[in-house]
Amino acid sequence: MEFGYFTLSDNHYDNNPRNANQFVADITAEALYADQLGMHSAWIGEHHFNSLGVLSCPDLVLAYIASRTKHIRLAPAVTVLPLHNPIRVAEQWATLDLLSNGRVDFATGRGYDAREYEPFGVDFSDNQSIFEEGLEVVRKLWNADGRISHHGKHYHFDDVRITPKPVQKPLPAYVGSFSKPSIELAARLDCGLIVAPFAAAMTFGGLKQVADLYKETCAKYGNKPGRLMCSYFTHFADNPAQEAAQRERQIRYYKECVIPALPGDPKTAPPSYRYFVDMVAKLHTVKPEHLTENSVLIGSPAQITNTLKKVEAAGFEEVILYVNVGMKPHAQVKEEMDRFMRDVAPAFDGKHKLRAA
Repeated sequence: MEFGYFTLSDNHYDNNPRNANQFVADITAEALYADQLGMHSAWIGEHHFNSLGVLSCPDLVLAYIASRTKHIRLAPAVTVLPLHNPIRVAEQWATLDLLSNGRVDFATGRGYDAREYEPFGVDFSDNQSIFEEGLEVVRKLWNADGRISHHGKHYHFDDVRITPKPVQKPLPAYVGSFSKPSIELAARLDCGLIVAPFAAAMTFGGLKQVADLYKETCAKYGNKPGRLMCSYFTHFADNPAQEAAQRERQIRYYKECVIPALPGDPKTAPPSYRYFVDMVAKLHTVKPEHLTENSVLIGSPAQITNTLKKVEAAGFEEVILYVNVGMKPHAQVKEEMDRFMRDVAPAFDGKHKLRAA
């Protein structure tokens, strides 16, 4: 199993002294440090207008990281595809794949905050349809040998060929999923799948249930299952006081960052977001003791390793670690990243062992 660095650039906190510019600089430094530590990948989220996160251009940050590294894989977490023209998305990520010598893992989703859609003039209520067609267009453009035309519900063009083309054939593509429609789309389009354990537990019962549904759906469409990945909030704690502080940090993230960003009104949430309504209701009442291995990695290296062994057994090939969550100081983030790669990662086979050697 491989391990990567992950962030949604959460910075929407009460009485927050950390400005967006500083946090983006910290995230960039952490991703570069992840490469030094031998992590497999860096996954950087896309958010707009400080609705949850403050990093709006993961493609540019990852291009900067690409120029200063040789090993770490580069990925958005995720590109909110309905906000962008799919032709331009195909061009941007193909170019980064070329410049990084084939190190891009492309991941995409439709987001969950209508406030990120409105200034771009995109219909949030129809974003599932926009997302599905956009992803098909991106992958067609990457894979086509010649020029192609497309006439769909949302996108229309004739005689288009993108340049440059990706180095990787095919360029790995993942769907970030909280819902059954997204899992089905990943299976139908022969994409890998990325899930968040806390959402998987609330919506499906757990990671194994998600893996089973994805594999069953792949079989339905005659496709071989792709790579399964998940993200995990990650906190080290060596005594009860540290654990209590880390749990409070995670609760603060839910209360001050996540809940305000989610479409929690059943009257206004689109049908494809009904599952989010239940999720918001549960987050409103979450307490520190409710944070189990279904949502966070917390505790000693041995405790974290034990949880990840179960994740590995469920069929997940990579875990991306959300360490810099909940206003955790930059120096502490780097210290915990280092500790993970030193005290947890060696319990698992992966390319990190070759890097360490």
